[in-house]
Amino acid sequence: MEKWIIHLLLILGLGLGNALASASEAVSQEGELEVTVDINSADAETLAVTLEGIGATKAVAIVRYRDQYGRFFSAEELTAVKGIGHSTVEKNRARIVLD
Repeated sequence: MEKWIIHLLLILGLGLGNALASASEAVSQEGELEVTVDINSADAETLAVTLEGIGATKAVAIVRYRDQYGRFFSAEELTAVKGIGHSTVEKNRARIVLD
């Protein structure tokens, strides 16, 4: 599902429940909204909505990898998940939190 559709559904309150419950928002010094997500605790739905280039399938793969191998200690470890490369990690570096 395209991210804009997911965002629209969130705005309209249809389905997806608390998809952004694990995501946090802050305003940068430039006045832009910054969204972050803890890749060690977020569910697949939240990861898919929050991270650029991560759809539902890759988000599920992240959660499965985390369940199988344990927490991530760096954003770069996401590249161990099939289908996620360095460019995707770099694109999302400011959004990724490790708590």
